[in-house]
Amino acid sequence: MAAMSMKTTMALAPLLCLAVAASLGGVEARKHPGKETLGYYELRRGEFSMVVTNWGATILSVRLPDKNGRIDDVVLGYKTIGGYVNDTTYFGALVGRVANRIAGGRFTIKNHPYHTYTNDGNNTLHGGHRGFNQVFWSVRERATGAFPYITFYYRSGDGEEGFPGALDVLVTYKIDGDYSYSVTMYARPVDKPTPVNLAQHTYWNLRGHGRGTVLDHSVQIFASAVTPVGGDLIPTGAVTPVAGTPFDFRAPAAPGARIAEVEGGYDINYVLDGRDADGQGVRKVAVVSEATSGRVMELWGDQPGVQFYTGNFLKGDEGKGGAVYEKHGGLCLETQDFPDAVHNPKFPTEIYRAGQVYKHYMLYKFSIAGK
Repeated sequence: MAAMSMKTTMALAPLLCLAVAASLGGVEARKHPGKETLGYYELRRGEFSMVVTNWGATILSVRLPDKNGRIDDVVLGYKTIGGYVNDTTYFGALVGRVANRIAGGRFTIKNHPYHTYTNDGNNTLHGGHRGFNQVFWSVRERATGAFPYITFYYRSGDGEEGFPGALDVLVTYKIDGDYSYSVTMYARPVDKPTPVNLAQHTYWNLRGHGRGTVLDHSVQIFASAVTPVGGDLIPTGAVTPVAGTPFDFRAPAAPGARIAEVEGGYDINYVLDGRDADGQGVRKVAVVSEATSGRVMELWGDQPGVQFYTGNFLKGDEGKGGAVYEKHGGLCLETQDFPDAVHNPKFPTEIYRAGQVYKHYMLYKFSIAGK
């Protein structure tokens, strides 16, 4: 599970511009207006593959077989890159500088007030109007072979969306083995302390994207508590047990069984248990399975929380291959620091000093039930 060091990766020189494919993974390519070059990059190991782009460091597709050998794309996304520009669903995106919500779009560091762009009512969501999902990232390193990977880099400038100081950010997508891939995120403030909380915002439907809702998927989340929210989805500051509530997924359960008891649907941060943690703090976060396809997805990670979201705001969005994504057409499991941690001193801190390194690791393991 080891990843390349921050020092090693930051020292890598940018690669020459890679050609834009005419069509890859069911997503049409085109050059985005401006000086930047848009690229699509495929990582493949046998019949398992994923396609990513440097626009938003976004995962566009993940393809793998079902129990009958049929290969499907199991992540939601748009047909063209135009769908991702100014998108508010965050399909497959790397979101930041601070994922999730900041109440009131304001916070204070060392008695200095900061005001961030509010794009969710009075709150800042996923970094603001032009978060990391709405920028070009450069390719820092790319490798093929048995364990292909690609590393994207972005420098967020001082004052971008209201956040203090410049921030260097790296994300590496790597196929680690048969039917598994990792996401490794690094960030380092350059000159000022700043909040950092990155998240990977892929929507999953293990039956195949566009094939109905995920309400009958089986979901298990290794968490005994949540951080409850108010009507604006801002945490109250409390940490409450899931036992005896519709938020209890400690044993596998279908989201649809109790979603009617949850106003608006599931969209809440789980406080992860310490079980199964390895020496580097990586623990089993969740297991999702789908009976028709037989596909099983395990998520491992090293963050204290995970946001479980059931696609409550999807509303007939037009996706790849003519698919239409209805409400609850996909689910997200986003490992993260706790939302609005800048206002809750009892939550793990997300303020990083200049030169301090933020690291975030995720590992996805796929399998077929019974095989």
